[in-house]
Amino acid sequence: MKSLAHDLVRELFDYEDGRLIWKLKPNRRIKVGDKAGRPKSTGYEVVTISGSVYMSHRIIFLWHHGYLPEYIDHIDGDITNNRIENLRECSLSQNQCNRRIGTNNTSGHKGVYFNKQTNKWQVEVQYKGKRYYGGLFDSVDDAGKASAALRSSIHKEFAREY
Repeated sequence: MKSLAHDLVRELFDYEDGRLIWKLKPNRRIKVGDKAGRPKSTGYEVVTISGSVYMSHRIIFLWHHGYLPEYIDHIDGDITNNRIENLRECSLSQNQCNRRIGTNNTSGHKGVYFNKQTNKWQVEVQYKGKRYYGGLFDSVDDAGKASAALRSSIHKEFAREY
């Protein structure tokens, strides 16, 4: 993927409440004032510029801040919410911290799983390749509270409960 210039993005698009709006007519099917972008199967919205495909949230970040960081996080975890207030620069580790709870999660809490050897709920949180042990608990709810507290102290503003 080619890098984009801030001037080009400002020349091509206006920004309106999380959406890019075409300022120029890029092809015969699109009119000035049309919303730019289309959803991909992953749920992310993309825009094609001169034959190259770019994620809309990256263009929006560049449009506002004048640079493109390596990673951009959707603060609320909703990848369709591209409002600039919902986008922030982050590291890969921070972006992973803000992921939603996995579909294969059986405890209902991030960082909590049932340890069959001890017959208790175990809390374990990862950050930057390290594992942080949070204890063993009889109750899944107690383990969930301990996990939330541990993730909050380690992941800071990137901690997510759900």
